[in-house]
Amino acid sequence: MFGIDPIDLLTRMPVVLLALTVHEFAHAYTAYRLGDPTAYQLGRCSLNPLRHLDPIGTLCIMFAPIGWAKPVPVNPLNFRQPGRDDLLVSVAGPLSNIAQAMVWALVVRAFGGTEHLLTNLGNPLYVMLLLGVLVNVALAVFNMLPLFPLDGFHVMLHLLPSRSKAGFLKTQRYGLFVILGLILLPRFANIRFDPLGTIIWYPVGFVLQYVAGA
Repeated sequence: MFGIDPIDLLTRMPVVLLALTVHEFAHAYTAYRLGDPTAYQLGRCSLNPLRHLDPIGTLCIMFAPIGWAKPVPVNPLNFRQPGRDDLLVSVAGPLSNIAQAMVWALVVRAFGGTEHLLTNLGNPLYVMLLLGVLVNVALAVFNMLPLFPLDGFHVMLHLLPSRSKAGFLKTQRYGLFVILGLILLPRFANIRFDPLGTIIWYPVGFVLQYVAGA
């Protein structure tokens, strides 16, 4: 998805660091406000990237089409309404990425829309603005997939009727393998159809068209 060009890395790094940091901060701060001090006590209610970044996960997202930060520890027993509050904590991270994508897109619009940006792609600032939309929408959509250990798995678990939860929980053993398959198979098995890329690109295009003003 991304090259290993030094200029590309320098423009992508601030976007990626901000996206991951705000995502994890949103989880931690929401949990704290809802009554669980676990993440707060571990220093995770912070916008300092060093509090959240996983070294290997950060390197992967810089050089490969996958990456992650350190999971925010949550103890649902501390919540006033465990089911509802755990759901809110789960969606807080992806929603923070959607909010960031909107901000980046509005800045794109302020600069005259994507058509103007495409004539200035030699300027790292313009590349950074587009990456701000792409990275954040991609993270939000990816994290909302109903696969363990992503946020979408926890959201789906809370939304399912009680009779279906036990069966859904059994899928968590396969979640990581499905995620790796979605990411790696189209790239190494010479498969033309990329389901994950397709799922991500449609909302990216929507934000660029209707928010950024493409």
